[in-house]
Amino acid sequence: MLRRVGAGALLLALSWQAWAADQPAAGAAKAIKNPAAGWDHLWQEVLIDITVIGVIFALVMTYFLIRYRRKPGDPATGNAPKLSPAAAVAWVVIPVFVFLSDDLYVAANGWALWNVFRDVPADRMEVQLESGMYSWDYTYPNGVKAQNELRVPAGKAVMLRMTSRDTLHSHWIPDFRVKEDSMPGRITYLWFLPEKPGEHIITCGAYCGVMHSYMAGKVIVLPADEFKAWLDQQAAQQGMPGKTA
Repeated sequence: MLRRVGAGALLLALSWQAWAADQPAAGAAKAIKNPAAGWDHLWQEVLIDITVIGVIFALVMTYFLIRYRRKPGDPATGNAPKLSPAAAVAWVVIPVFVFLSDDLYVAANGWALWNVFRDVPADRMEVQLESGMYSWDYTYPNGVKAQNELRVPAGKAVMLRMTSRDTLHSHWIPDFRVKEDSMPGRITYLWFLPEKPGEHIITCGAYCGVMHSYMAGKVIVLPADEFKAWLDQQAAQQGMPGKTA
């Protein structure tokens, strides 16, 4: 009896291990957390906090203006009651504690989101970017080069490993909530998750010269099969047949 129970437990353990090992890679891809959604949520929280704090300050100020205003026929200004030392300290410490707690909460969420932006998924496509006056020059893993148009597959995390050949630039993709500087002599990076096909504007977020406003491009998100066909076509046209991304 004990042998049967032990054999059954061993078989169950081995079955579980095999099932876990056979999970498709798509499961890992679904686990990727898109930081753009977190950015939108945090920005909404900031707007709500600013609005609430602004309304509170406006109401308190309005109350003080009315309550302690100078009255007709009274040569003296409005007089507030004298506070005890404890009350004076409380009027300072309590509001500071309340508003600072809220600020620290938002700041902590901001740091957590920053860590998500800097944690690049292992399952990704990596593209080299050299920025310069006034263009974005991309190089794909198979050597294909493109300028001002970054074509990527939908559903695949994309990492840009960036540098600059002249001055400071800032690769900004507003729709994906990512912006990072590229500069000479240093390699920086950013990543984003294009979830569905479409086009998205790229612009330079740092003033880089008299034609700064012309430094624009776009991200073109394609279905995975269309992207592969495009990449293979470009590899053949640019003289790099046989290479894979």
